[in-house]
Amino acid sequence: MSESPFPEGFLWGGATAANQIEGAYNEGGRGFATSDFSVLFKKPKEGEPENHLPHNCATAQQLGERRAHPERFNMPKRRGIDFYHRYKEQLGMLGEMGFKVFRMSISWSRIFPNGDDPVPNEEGLAFYDAVFDECHRLGMEPLVTLCHFDTPLHLAEEYGGFASRHTVDAFERYAETCFRRYKGKVKYWLTFNEINNVLTNPYTCSGLILPDDGSGNPYAGKWQLKYQISHNQFVASAKAVIKCHEIDPGAKIGNMTCRLENYAETSRPEDQLQVLFEDHFNWFYSDIQAKGEYPYYIRSWFKKNGIEIEMEPGDEEILKKGTVDFLSISYYMTYIMRYKGLENPMPSGSLVTHLKNRYLEMSAWGWPIDPIGFRITLNHIYDRYHLPIFIAENGLGQRDERDSKGRVADDYRIDYLARHIEQLGKAIEDGVDVFGYASWGPLDEVSSGTSEMVKRYGFVYVDADDYGNGTYDCSRKKSFYWYKKVIASNGVDLANDIVDYPA
Repeated sequence: MSESPFPEGFLWGGATAANQIEGAYNEGGRGFATSDFSVLFKKPKEGEPENHLPHNCATAQQLGERRAHPERFNMPKRRGIDFYHRYKEQLGMLGEMGFKVFRMSISWSRIFPNGDDPVPNEEGLAFYDAVFDECHRLGMEPLVTLCHFDTPLHLAEEYGGFASRHTVDAFERYAETCFRRYKGKVKYWLTFNEINNVLTNPYTCSGLILPDDGSGNPYAGKWQLKYQISHNQFVASAKAVIKCHEIDPGAKIGNMTCRLENYAETSRPEDQLQVLFEDHFNWFYSDIQAKGEYPYYIRSWFKKNGIEIEMEPGDEEILKKGTVDFLSISYYMTYIMRYKGLENPMPSGSLVTHLKNRYLEMSAWGWPIDPIGFRITLNHIYDRYHLPIFIAENGLGQRDERDSKGRVADDYRIDYLARHIEQLGKAIEDGVDVFGYASWGPLDEVSSGTSEMVKRYGFVYVDADDYGNGTYDCSRKKSFYWYKKVIASNGVDLANDIVDYPA
């Protein structure tokens, strides 16, 4: 077997989120979170078709209806995959694969039911103690995200989520509570998941609720508000970093962004210029968290667009002091950019470009598959920051079908992951410092973007459908045995040579 490009002790594993796996939304003293009102569809009256709705945003009117009549809606994130009750079984499957790291998140409203309660909920704290203990028993380091798309509903309804500094203060207290309670149990922390997605979905990412203005998308534009929220989250993140370093000097704390690697449609200079614009809107988030100051290009853009960030005294010092120890990213696809004819560029407001790359195949959900882009973006990130990198998400959502023996022959997933891991290895050989890789959704879980169960990412099949039907029992896919082999060989053995396997 050839020598591995991956360093000794490389953290192989997978990534999840509390709002997509835990369920038990009203157990153990947990309060409502914004994710509890993410909808797959409104249940139809007899004879009517399903009415699919904007699953990951809620206006004040929509939220009011969902709170008053939850029986009319299918809200899968309230169910998750029942990790709350089945965590030992489900973590055991990952331990069997040899996972070295388990990325997960803490549900803020399980610790502070309203987000800003005077005392934390002991039952919630004890649940995560048990999860972390089980992770360590199985040889897995927990890598924990403090806020992964589930702002406590009270903070969203009463304060507009991170539009308010009240929520910043509440987050700092929540983070401090976690650092003190789990000191020695959690070595790696992340502050906010995909913090840059506030530009496309501020309800999901920050708890912002707006009235329905009849436009069809009340969140469109509103750059002043979105960038003010971004600033408040930057301050909250920096305060958490400072607290973590004070309380547990041996721990490491990072950021997490959705990495958007852009290609120009042509060699036309204008198209290249558009890539520069788009990169700036993406780099801005990691620039702040890694360098601790507002970059020149965003200051210029703010001035051109009349955006004035309200800062409290000391904010700039906090940002400078609270820079992260490492960077983490989600990587799923790359993007094509064409010049938009605007001397004053504007953020795209979308995570999926309508321009297609004719050199790339597409996933079942229309996402371009670009393993080489993975290597490119890792080099770009390391060249810019020279900080260690953790791959917090990478994976393929697909419709999986079980055969008569209950098995899933997910060769498409094996192919996707093998090609990306190969390019990850090449990036490390290029000199990029990557210390871990977490495939997204090692257990099938409710989709973040669509609230479906049918969009599966896992090595482990969870017997549940979009309606909540099923046993929720776990079984092994073909990729389970393949990834186990990858981990055991430290990334050397990527061959898809699994012939016969039990579910």
